[in-house]
Amino acid sequence: MSVQGTRVGRGWSQRFTAFLFDSLQGRFVLAMLGGMVLLQLLINLLWYKQIEQRTSRQTEMAAHHVASSALGVLRAVRELPPPERQLVLQQLRTMGGTRFLVFFNNAEVPTRPLPSQALARQLETQVQDKLRQQLPANAKLSVTLASPLDLMVSPNGALLADLPDSWVDPSLLSPDRPAPFLVIQAETEPGHWLYLSSAMPDPYFLEQLEFFTWQRMAPQLLTLGLALLMTLTTARALTRPLLGLSRAAARMGHKSTPKPLRVTGTSEVRRAIQAFNEMQERIRRYLSDRERLFASISHDLRTPITRLRLRSELLDDLAVQDEFHEDLDELDMMVKTALQIVKDTDIHENRVPVRIDLVLQKMVRDARMAGQHIELREKPLTVFGKPLALKRALGNLLDNAMFYGAGNDVPKAELLMDEGEPGSPEEGQVLLTVRDHGPGVPESALAKLGQPYTRLAHGAKLRAEGLGLGLSIVRDIVADHGGSLRFRNHPQGGFEVRLALPSRAS
Repeated sequence: MSVQGTRVGRGWSQRFTAFLFDSLQGRFVLAMLGGMVLLQLLINLLWYKQIEQRTSRQTEMAAHHVASSALGVLRAVRELPPPERQLVLQQLRTMGGTRFLVFFNNAEVPTRPLPSQALARQLETQVQDKLRQQLPANAKLSVTLASPLDLMVSPNGALLADLPDSWVDPSLLSPDRPAPFLVIQAETEPGHWLYLSSAMPDPYFLEQLEFFTWQRMAPQLLTLGLALLMTLTTARALTRPLLGLSRAAARMGHKSTPKPLRVTGTSEVRRAIQAFNEMQERIRRYLSDRERLFASISHDLRTPITRLRLRSELLDDLAVQDEFHEDLDELDMMVKTALQIVKDTDIHENRVPVRIDLVLQKMVRDARMAGQHIELREKPLTVFGKPLALKRALGNLLDNAMFYGAGNDVPKAELLMDEGEPGSPEEGQVLLTVRDHGPGVPESALAKLGQPYTRLAHGAKLRAEGLGLGLSIVRDIVADHGGSLRFRNHPQGGFEVRLALPSRAS
C-alpha cells in the first residue's frame, strides 16, 4: 500500500472514531446499538441454554432407544449358532428387518469419532453405560459417533459408502451435510465381533447447538441494520438544530447584523436556540452602544487635540514645537486605535524599518526629564515593525520597571540592546532587555505573567487601581510582530523582561 493510501485510510479511521466517540450522533448510535446488541446476546444465550437442555433430554431418550435396540440385536446374535448367523444376516438385509447395519468381523474396526463435540461424547457415554448394564463385566465394547464419510465397516477396509443404496439412505452420506452414524462394536466370542451402525432417530441433532448459523443470524443482523438506519436518522434530526446553533455561535462576531436562528427541534433545543437569539440580540445592542460611546469620546478628544496643535504653532522654539507635534500625533493615533479596536477592525499601521535605538533614546530622555533613573546601553539597531505599537510595548515595560522595581543604590531600570548571534535561533533578531531592581516575581507566578487581568500581590499593594493589562498588551504586540517574550528573575536580583524582535521583513 502506498504512503498516500495509508494516510487516507488512517484519516478515515480517525474521522470514524471521532464520529463514534466525540460526536453526539455517534454516542447516541453507540448507546442504542450497544443496548440492542447486548439484549440480543442475552436473548441468544437464554435461547441457547433452553435448546441445550432440550437437546440433552432428547439425546438421553435417543441413547436409551438405540441402546435398547442394540441389546435386542446382541441377544439375538448370541442365541444363534455361529454357522447360522451369516444366513440370518443375509435374510435380514433382504427383508429389511433391523434398523442397524449389521456385520460380523474377526476384529474391531478402527473408527474415528467426531471431533470436539461434547454432546456426541455424552451420547456415546450414555449408550455405553446402558449396554454394559446388560452385558458381562469383561465384555469388550466400543461406542463411537462418527462421520459416515470414509467410515469403515470391516477390518479389510470396506467403506460404508460402498454399500448398496438399499442398505443405507444416500441422503445420509451427502458430503455437504453428512448425518453422523453411531457405531457399536461388541465382542460376542473370542475373535468374533458384532458391528452395528445406524443413524440416530434425529440424524441432525448436533446441528441444533450450532449457535452462529446464517439462518439464525440473518434476521438479527437485518434487525440491527434497520435499527442503525433509524438511529442515524433520528440522531441527525435531533442534532441538526444543535449543529446550526454551533455554526451561528462560530459566526457571531464576524457579522455586524447576524440573523436570528429558526426555533426548531425538541423543547430543550428550542429553549437553547431562543436563549441564544436573545443573547445575540443583547450583544448586538451592547456593541452598538459601545461603538457610539467611543465614537463620541473620540470626537470630544479630537477637539482639544486640534486646539493644542494650533497653540503649538505659536511656540518660538522649533525643537519644542516638533516634540509637541510628535506627542499630539501619537495621542491622535491612540484615539483612532482605541476606536478601531472597539469596532473590531485591524489597527491600520504600516510596518516599516524602525531605528529602535533612537526610539529608546527619546523615551529615556523623556523619563529622565521626569526625574526617573534609567540606564541605557544602546546599539544602532533596526527593528521591522509598527512604530507606535513598539513604542507602546516598550513604554509599558519601562513604566512597570520604574514603578514596581524600586531600588536603593542602583538605577531603577536598565535597558540593554543586542542582536542575535549568527547561527543561533535568534539570528536576524534584535534583543531588548528591560531589568529592574525590585523584589522580583514569585517563581510560581512567572507562567501567569502576560495573561490579561493578572495582578500580583506586590503590584496590587502599590497600585490598587491597576487592571493587570500592561504585560498582556506587550505580549500581543510582540506576538503580532513574530517575536518572542521571556520573563525571569535576574540571578543578581530584580525582574527581567527580554524581547526578541525581527530586524527585517519576513
